Amino acid sequence: MKHLSMPPPQLPPPISRHVAVIGAGAAGLVSARELRREGHDVVVFERDNQVGGTWVYNPQVEPDPLSLDPNRRIIHSSLYSSLRTNLPREVMGFKDYPFIAKNDKKRDQRRFPGHREVVLYLQDFASEFGIEEMVRFDTEVAHVGPVEDNIGKWIVRSKRKISDDDREVSFGFDVDEEIYDAAVICNGHYTEPRIAQIPGISSWPGKQMHSHNYRTHEGFQDQVAILIGSSSSSVDISREIAGVAKEVHVTSRSVADETYQEQPGYDNMWLHSMIESVHDDGSVIFRNGRVVVADIILHCTGYKYHFPFLDTNGIVTVDGNRVGPLYKQVFPPALAPWLSFVGLPLKAVPFPLFELQSKWIAGVLSGHIALPSPEEMMEDVKAFYETLEASNIPKHYTHNLAGCQFEYDNWLASPCSCPGIEEWRRQMYDAASKSKRLRPEIYRDEWDDDDLVLEAYADFTKYTRKS
Repeated sequence: MKHLSMPPPQLPPPISRHVAVIGAGAAGLVSARELRREGHDVVVFERDNQVGGTWVYNPQVEPDPLSLDPNRRIIHSSLYSSLRTNLPREVMGFKDYPFIAKNDKKRDQRRFPGHREVVLYLQDFASEFGIEEMVRFDTEVAHVGPVEDNIGKWIVRSKRKISDDDREVSFGFDVDEEIYDAAVICNGHYTEPRIAQIPGISSWPGKQMHSHNYRTHEGFQDQVAILIGSSSSSVDISREIAGVAKEVHVTSRSVADETYQEQPGYDNMWLHSMIESVHDDGSVIFRNGRVVVADIILHCTGYKYHFPFLDTNGIVTVDGNRVGPLYKQVFPPALAPWLSFVGLPLKAVPFPLFELQSKWIAGVLSGHIALPSPEEMMEDVKAFYETLEASNIPKHYTHNLAGCQFEYDNWLASPCSCPGIEEWRRQMYDAASKSKRLRPEIYRDEWDDDDLVLEAYADFTKYTRKS
């Protein structure tokens, strides 16, 4: 008998959906591209007048320095003027659109560039793939929710700013309501600050602010400043402030209670354990027993997930800064695949993660990728939460992928039939993380992984487009 070779199985034709993407930052831009590549009809809603999201710098700050007043004028940027990336550009870029330094004197060619270069990269990305034609600028989303008794249809209510461009005068808003098959939430999570709870703070006479409202060291001259937190922003800001302040005291919950260390290279900056209490005479008492009379407390304490426009009738909640329930950080089981989230994970290389999440979403919506049943997805979520609880990991670390981000990325890549994270990218990330920890002052300008840089650029030739 002759064995006839069978043709490869044919995928069913993709189903085209009408999809709303909320936000035109990095997550929204790559989601729009992947959705359109898969044949979907996409509208992106962006409240600003340009793409870039959290990477768009705004020198203005909110009138409430702690950003607690619900009626405050909200500034969506959390960037400080001097911010540079804490990842090398080779690691940071989208997988198939490398973040290569431009041969242009007006561009930042440093390996760890400033925030403006990231915005320009995202603008280049949007231009390269024709994404801006899908974006409604100056349009804020007021409501996203399922049509009654139909989770496969979603109401998006938005308001577009009406203005006279010639005179730069705003005349109000044009309100619109539309129906979509699906909504992809890409609104970021760097706008609603988390504030540390400090015993005695209501009677403490000093000034407080959150790093969300920090732009430059102006106002810190000759001050005694306390920074709460040991994140990247705290590391950068503390060093910047130390150049003008009288004293800088950094607190961290990840060190032992007795910790009191003068920071290398500084005679006016110390690392402490957490604050025990503050008092009406201006004093701040640390768990290590030290007492400092301070002028200002700067909260570098991160942000809360916040979706004021989203109404799922209580199906998706934010509880203890856990957004859930979500299957694999993306789909609420009871509303999948019609509602999804891109970009929630923390402690991860963001742009490639956004790219893989959006590929998965696009393939699921088109019918090329199958999800488990809602019941199976919910069981998976419950098992994940139980694992966190058994490991004594608090709810607010649910989206923290430190230590498992690349395994997660590769899991996403598998159903999409696309390559996972490159080995050079993983090794370069590890090298940069180690250098940042050991050499926080200079890691952005001195490195010893040139072999990995060469490997990355060799890999980029697969994607570099000819002009």
